[in-house]
Amino acid sequence: MRGAARVAGGVLGLAWTLPNTLVGLAVGLAALPFGARMRLRGPELALVFDGVPWGPGGALTLGNVILHTGDSLDRDCLTYAHRAGLCRQPAVRLVDHERAHVLQYMALGPFFLPLYFLCGGIGVRNRFERAADRYALTGRGWWPWPGPPMDGRLD
Repeated sequence: MRGAARVAGGVLGLAWTLPNTLVGLAVGLAALPFGARMRLRGPELALVFDGVPWGPGGALTLGNVILHTGDSLDRDCLTYAHRAGLCRQPAVRLVDHERAHVLQYMALGPFFLPLYFLCGGIGVRNRFERAADRYALTGRGWWPWPGPPMDGRLD
């Protein structure tokens, strides 16, 4: 029963964030003629475009699409708090950080982007970024507020 509920929740999450995903897909497809590479990553529940030639570097998640300027999401990066000098933390996997954003999008759908920018946009003070870093560090806690809608795990 739990497996069926997970599948149903996943399908609903995919549908709920579809408008965001379509924007990401349009940007990713536009990047293909300029050298980007597309692949489906099941564990991330996302279509990933590596080698996107636009942007300041790093990754951007839009729904179930991850746009990445590098060669692979399977690399280490520093947390926002570490980069801001607020603490010392071990490096995290970029793919894990972005997976947290996919889960946030699937839970919040069209409300994700307005809430993300209301919380401060890209930076250490944004609760969405802190939650994604927490998830990348521990494998738990992708929900940006106390009292997660589920236990915060993928399994």
